[in-house]
Amino acid sequence: MNDPRPATLNPDALQGDGLGCHSGRAEMLAAAQQAGKSEVLEQYARDYPLAPEAGPHDQPQSMCPAFGSLRVGLRMRRTATILSGSACCVYGLTFTSHFYGARRSVGYVPFNSETLVTGKLFEDIREAVHKEADPDKYDAVVIINLCVPTASGVPLQLLPKSINGVRIIGIDVPGFGVPTHAEAKDVLAGAMLRYAREEVAAGPVAAPRNGRAQLPTVTLLGEMFPADPVGIGMMLAPMGLAAGPVVPTREWRELYSALDCAVVAAIHPFYTASIREFEAAVRPVVGSAPVGYDGTEAWLQAIGTAASVPQARIDAAKNAMLPAIRGALAKTPIKGRITLSGYEGSELLVARLLVESGADVRYVGSACPRTVWSDADREWLEAKGVRVQFRASLEQDLAAVDEFRPDLAIGTTPVVQAAKQASIPSLYFTNLISARPLMGPAGAGSLAQVINAAIANKGRFDTMKAFFGDVGSGDQAGVWEGVPVAHPEFREQTRKKIIRLQKKLEQEAIGT
Repeated sequence: MNDPRPATLNPDALQGDGLGCHSGRAEMLAAAQQAGKSEVLEQYARDYPLAPEAGPHDQPQSMCPAFGSLRVGLRMRRTATILSGSACCVYGLTFTSHFYGARRSVGYVPFNSETLVTGKLFEDIREAVHKEADPDKYDAVVIINLCVPTASGVPLQLLPKSINGVRIIGIDVPGFGVPTHAEAKDVLAGAMLRYAREEVAAGPVAAPRNGRAQLPTVTLLGEMFPADPVGIGMMLAPMGLAAGPVVPTREWRELYSALDCAVVAAIHPFYTASIREFEAAVRPVVGSAPVGYDGTEAWLQAIGTAASVPQARIDAAKNAMLPAIRGALAKTPIKGRITLSGYEGSELLVARLLVESGADVRYVGSACPRTVWSDADREWLEAKGVRVQFRASLEQDLAAVDEFRPDLAIGTTPVVQAAKQASIPSLYFTNLISARPLMGPAGAGSLAQVINAAIANKGRFDTMKAFFGDVGSGDQAGVWEGVPVAHPEFREQTRKKIIRLQKKLEQEAIGT
């Protein structure tokens, strides 16, 4: 399996003024294409589309996308994860991973200008992978190229597919090719599913840790609150189905079980690469999720139909769950106008649950792209008068808060900060909303307490605003030794200077 051919690097693609880890997206993309990464980048463009003309403020402002792939690898048993990228990037990724609870070390293959130019970086990666490939410790070793190694063409595809029986998974996850960290989870999950599917086609594979399920299973696609798969299993039981593994999985052998299912539930609809592998394994895929009354009714019907379950058993499942969901929604109503945005991929599901709970949801922004698997949720929300924005930028999320002046803004950190500065109660989506059960009866009443408590805090914000006024805002922000003193004459000088500069630029533009 060891390929003796030299690595086909093109580090010259990164040479030039400012071409490195701080280059713009267009420059890095062009360098990677020149370095032989066109095929993988074209696939990413199809799987995770962005508007071709999208500038830095016309796309989601997410954390480094490689964090998604790294987190998937670190959560898996008997899996080693190695990064190849700039030291500053690796530091940030490892810090963030351990901040979010990672309990294992992250491997790192450093490089400098010399090892990048000579191609020794690839040899260093090959050596690191061989050292890590211990079958007593690992089932798989994941090696992730960050921006600079991807742009210079470090060819992870030339690594052996396995070493000493340990699977080697090499993926490119550049910030200029994968828009969000949520989609980067799919990059690694899809690569692992493809490898596992090829293993299944080649012969017998390891059985699940707890043995094969006695009932046909439904594989759940997308990370979710730990209690949700249990609740979904209870909803499926009357149909003679069981909840299968959640993809991304926590162990390699679970990939085989995930492929060995009756139907795939695309709870998170943007897992395009993973869905491609399930379709290659001839497994039907169903979108949306069992959230709220309408969502659960439609989802149970779609799952049952896809799994060829008799209608009588589908109706039995509905009769067992829907009354409890209706009761929970009626018992815990939500009153207030809400805007919602996030980058987890479950934003539309949360919005559906809020609407059925009685909330006046005006806007939903998701950093993830629109797919056919999200159409049912989008159509339902739009029919309720909700504006749905895929690939939402921070500016669009902030504009929605400014336009609708909600009683509560749910969003990312900068959205929450801006809303609170405007005396609008707000909640961080990732920690306070998506970290709760959403599915079935348990999900129906899970959000009301935290949502209603946050809305009730409006008076506190008004009191603080009235007390502090404009202190610490605008040009008075920061730490001052004394009371800030305004200098209107300086402002006027600056204003005139800007006007002169604008006129000069306009004249130069006319001259060209």
